[in-house]
Amino acid sequence: MLTSVDTDLIRVLADPLRLRIVTLLAHETLCTTHLVEETGARQTNLSNHLKVLREAGVVETEPCGRFTYYTLRPDVIEAVAGAFSELAAAARTTAAADKKRACP
Repeated sequence: MLTSVDTDLIRVLADPLRLRIVTLLAHETLCTTHLVEETGARQTNLSNHLKVLREAGVVETEPCGRFTYYTLRPDVIEAVAGAFSELAAAARTTAAADKKRACP
């Protein structure tokens, strides 16, 4: 069952730019400069999206000189994926049992 935490994370990940950032970070740790180059987003816009991802616990930061590197937290993505897997399993069970609620 999806919890309120799961639905909050889904909202965070539903934004196309944030999803693009997460996809990029799944493959390598990147700094803001790299993310600006890869996404074409303005630095201020990107920083705001990174703040949302950080506050949701999706990414972690690592300062390195004057740059900040971002790393994806796979456990958070796995938790959301697990919630969707549970929904899919419930739907399969419902379909197999041909469960229908009777109309009044």
